[in-house]
Amino acid sequence: MKNTPIIILSALLAFAAIACDEQYTTYNDKEYVMFSEQEQYFLVQENQDYFCVDIAATVASQKDRTFGVEVIDKGSNAIEGLHYRLLSNSVTIPAGQLAGEVRVKGIYENITPTDSLGFVLKLIVPEEMEWDDLYTDGTQTKVVMYKSCPYDINNFTGWCLVSSMMLQNYPGENISYQRVVKSELHPTKSNTVILRNCFYDGYDVEMSFSGDDPEFPLVSMAEQTISDEGSVLGMFHGDNHILAATSPYYDSYFNACQNFVVLWMHVYIEDLGDSIGTVGHFYNVVEWISDEEAEDILAQM
Repeated sequence: MKNTPIIILSALLAFAAIACDEQYTTYNDKEYVMFSEQEQYFLVQENQDYFCVDIAATVASQKDRTFGVEVIDKGSNAIEGLHYRLLSNSVTIPAGQLAGEVRVKGIYENITPTDSLGFVLKLIVPEEMEWDDLYTDGTQTKVVMYKSCPYDINNFTGWCLVSSMMLQNYPGENISYQRVVKSELHPTKSNTVILRNCFYDGYDVEMSFSGDDPEFPLVSMAEQTISDEGSVLGMFHGDNHILAATSPYYDSYFNACQNFVVLWMHVYIEDLGDSIGTVGHFYNVVEWISDEEAEDILAQM
């Protein structure tokens, strides 16, 4: 059997915020210059000119302000010149504005799909402009890069390995929490695939991809029947249909570099449209594999 890795979706948009208590803390027009976040996440895309690491000032100036930028080796595992390149060793906040940007070129072909590469930038500013308290050093930021591959729905067709918490909890006639199934393009719906006999024999599953925004590569599953109650639950609570749809509580997404889908599925039962109850919210991983991998896994089942 193939051991499915724990796939962690990095919180690409989860950033720390600086909290200010208005009763005790005011700027009093004190000028500070800092990186906007202490840790920032970026997708490196094919044919991308650069991405921008933002800096901010607390007050505007009547003239341009230019500051140096350097890379600190400590805390960095990305190699300058191999994985990325600073397009300039300085950054300018234009007159009358409160923000500037450090432009970084990610070197797409040198980053692998499984890489999580980071480097630390330091902003060189006069000491009196440094925001530096007990918790925050505003002159430094950690930049983390991930590879973002072009989306192609055809890469999500063919043999795939389904690893399912639904099957682990409610195996029915399955002997394992994993199944090797085939997927194909939906004949009429764009960006949609059909997984034949996905969780249980005799029941196909349709899954749709949203590939327009690389930062939000989401998948969805409209309400559909994934099995009957008798063969899975051993009894009837409703109209003998086990229904499922994308869970509203967790994001379901795909990875275009590694060709896998994480599907959070809400499983429930109804009786002719009336709700009977929720079976659960289940984590599932669908990995597209080669013909050879499929043969090997099927031989072990």
